[in-house]
Amino acid sequence: MSFEPFILSFKLALLTSLILFCITLPLAWYLSQTHSRIKPFIEALTTLPIILPPSVLGFYILWALSYSSPVGAFFEDTLGVKLLFSFKGLVVASCFYSLPFMVQPLQNGFESLNKNMLEASYIAGKSRLTTLFRVALPNMKSALITAVIITLAHTVGEFGVVLMIGGNIPGETKVASVAIYEMVEIMDYSAAHIYSAVMLGISFAVLLSVYIFNARQSRRFGL
Repeated sequence: MSFEPFILSFKLALLTSLILFCITLPLAWYLSQTHSRIKPFIEALTTLPIILPPSVLGFYILWALSYSSPVGAFFEDTLGVKLLFSFKGLVVASCFYSLPFMVQPLQNGFESLNKNMLEASYIAGKSRLTTLFRVALPNMKSALITAVIITLAHTVGEFGVVLMIGGNIPGETKVASVAIYEMVEIMDYSAAHIYSAVMLGISFAVLLSVYIFNARQSRRFGL
């Protein structure tokens, strides 16, 4: 049994979660504070990956990263980076696929904050950026942990999109979910059972840790 697909899966999940956290933190903060008419449009756009079949999302990402699109052509001609069937392409695809799993918990966390606490910060002369990092984030640890862990777990379990974008290249794009699919295809069910059991155990442990943490936070604050 090779652990390389699991290492690749967790590497992909960590990078995706880090990138998404940096990108979606200001986005979630904006969505929680704004009353703009474009808010529903942005919310619908960021939630699309949950509704769309992975094949549909994967097809559009496949086209966007290919040489026939302006984006793919720019990366290959200008930066010398080929995104399709590469780990870099998997990271880009995973960021789109896991986007709502980072945005929504963060937005919900911001919206659940005591508005008077935020207003007091503004009245004290603090900027929005200072209020975000000094007031909002320290008071929504549960939402932060949930967003990061759920995004990690969701990315580790990706299959359809990563298979379409990365294929099945050992050491490059062959993540755990793709490895399981390959084992089933060649009818190596004993290996598929082992890999699937590991994935099941990891997924359960991740979810259990989230619920335990949230329960402790609720007891701590008497919620």
